[in-house]
Amino acid sequence: MPRTSGDGAPRTPLSREKVLRTAIRLADEHGLAALSMRKLAQTLGVEAMSLYNHVKNKDDLLDGVADLVVAEMGVPEIGGDWKAAMRARANAAHEALLRHPWATGLIGSRLNVGPAMLRYIDATVGCLRAAGFSYQLADRAWNAMDSHIYGFTMQQVNFPLQPDEYASAAAHFLPLIPADRFPCMNALSQLVIDGKHTGIADFTFGLELILDGLERLLGESVE
Repeated sequence: MPRTSGDGAPRTPLSREKVLRTAIRLADEHGLAALSMRKLAQTLGVEAMSLYNHVKNKDDLLDGVADLVVAEMGVPEIGGDWKAAMRARANAAHEALLRHPWATGLIGSRLNVGPAMLRYIDATVGCLRAAGFSYQLADRAWNAMDSHIYGFTMQQVNFPLQPDEYASAAAHFLPLIPADRFPCMNALSQLVIDGKHTGIADFTFGLELILDGLERLLGESVE
């Protein structure tokens, strides 16, 4: 007989996909530190040992959820406008990491050889190679872009102020940065207080600097 849930409805059979998707939902709701095999099993309504039919261990679970987040980033198209493809890639990755704030540190701390990550990197290098980058320069290029994506996202997720709090925070801290000792910081804070500058970091600003720099290097390499 098919198993049923607590309300009598048929229970969806357990699968690796279901285990990983549920783990992502738990991490989104409670943070990665709260994700345990026991909590995951409770949420799925199964015994913890049942999970090991679908994931080898906690490391395999983490590798799996990391790869599913990477799959949300999409892959760049090979051929055509490489800058547009890299721009779309960066924005998609940034948005996926914001949806899963815990994933930035996880992905950056593991050697991920899952299918989504392999497709993602291969398509990225392929796009840059098709544009004329050498393998060496393509490797440096996508790593530079990812350093910006992951670093910016981590700072954005962990920054203690919301954008609408910047002006009041600047006014609060202004007495600590007198103009005679810290003239530049004082002047910048005044601009934020007066509404002449938001003070909000701009993801696109840094990304475009990198893309423009890579375009210059590409031009130099083919001259």
